[in-house]
Amino acid sequence: MLERVLAAVTDAVPRVVVGPPELRVPAGVLVTREEPPGGGPVAGTAAGLALVPERGVAQVALFAADLPLLDAGAVAVLRAALGTADVALFVDDGGRRQSMCAIWRAGALRSGLRRLAGSPEGLSGVPMRALLDGPAVAEVGWTGAGPPPWFDCDTDADLRRAEEWTDERT
Repeated sequence: MLERVLAAVTDAVPRVVVGPPELRVPAGVLVTREEPPGGGPVAGTAAGLALVPERGVAQVALFAADLPLLDAGAVAVLRAALGTADVALFVDDGGRRQSMCAIWRAGALRSGLRRLAGSPEGLSGVPMRALLDGPAVAEVGWTGAGPPPWFDCDTDADLRRAEEWTDERT
């Protein structure tokens, strides 16, 4: 699944994965770890963003590694939707924001992380929705053909469902 996510953002520089140091990734992809390990997606976002230069990078793609249906077309939809917003993200049919399937303005993401890091607890365990309190959000409904790109695989049943959808596409 990670390979598919990385393939969806082949034009991104740098490409950063947050995970264990022994993780195997393609050449040129950077790997880092959140502090503490297992500290959650906000801590992971901060660790990954620390490897992104502050100058010369206007947008940051923020995707979970378990999105087997994400492709470059879905990334392009988010980029186009960003407009003047701070972040563009997909929303599902129930209106739930898919915060780990988003394109951010780099400065807005850095500001949000600084705001959250100022709490006594730091970033460990902070929910992603806290990062979305404040920035201008462009919510994007999925209108593309087939299943939504934010579908993540947390269980074996999820993986089987994603494989069925992928088989139907081909």
